[in-house]
Amino acid sequence: MKVKVISVLDDNYMYLVIEEHTRDAIAVDASVAKKLLEIVRKEGANLKAILTTHHHLDHSRGNVDLLQRFPELRVYGADDRIGGLTHRVVHNQELKFGGINVRCLFTPCHTSGHMCFYMWEDGCPDAPALFSGDTLFIGGCGMFYEGTAEQMHKNLSETLGSLPKDTKVFCGHEYTVRNLKFALKVEPSNEKVKEKLAWAKARDEDDIPTVPSSLEEEFLYNPFMRVREETVMKFTGKTNPVEVTRVLRKEKDAFKKPKDRLPIPAILAFQLGMLSQSSSDEESAPKT
Repeated sequence: MKVKVISVLDDNYMYLVIEEHTRDAIAVDASVAKKLLEIVRKEGANLKAILTTHHHLDHSRGNVDLLQRFPELRVYGADDRIGGLTHRVVHNQELKFGGINVRCLFTPCHTSGHMCFYMWEDGCPDAPALFSGDTLFIGGCGMFYEGTAEQMHKNLSETLGSLPKDTKVFCGHEYTVRNLKFALKVEPSNEKVKEKLAWAKARDEDDIPTVPSSLEEEFLYNPFMRVREETVMKFTGKTNPVEVTRVLRKEKDAFKKPKDRLPIPAILAFQLGMLSQSSSDEESAPKT
């Protein structure tokens, strides 16, 4: 399977997963319908379904527009607040799209209905892929808007952390540089953090995505995946992994926080207005 990384908005990622033999495709977090359709047409793909990690508009706003164009489209997710939802999924439910298999992994915390999607292809030697939305980022994790440190620790250490270590991680935002700057504060002597940060800065300067990483890499430099490491426990002053997670999140939230940062409702309201304008400018497109 082929994964197309699509940069949208300020720092969001959408993904188009294509089964190369049939050209059938699945979108992940279709926030901007026009941009997604451009890629679908360019790839000569047949859009069959949308997987939505959570209901925030910067991950789901394009669903309704796409359903209007393609009424047979299936939209999967775990939260009734997801616009255009047609199929609600539960933890460990498996979906199949031709030779592509999807396992739904429930990871509540960033939102109460957040779902990650673990994907692999029949008979393919390539590493599996994890579409982690706003639960796991490269070098970090999502904010705890509707959940707890207990939930996020379970998400990272058990639900996602137990997947094969070569799993490729495709997250929902380009936060890598800022996450690794915080990771370096937590572990200033961690050479893996230094190396990844230098690499990410170079990619950022050239406007090249830093996704994907791998789970194996995340255990080397992501402090939220390293809560049992002595250096991380020392930074937080805690030994219980849940408490380490809690302190890390609090410290990360305060880390170089912009003074003019908008609260999340204001950010989402702005995005709604911006995306609504984008939708109104779209041209009709034939089915592919």
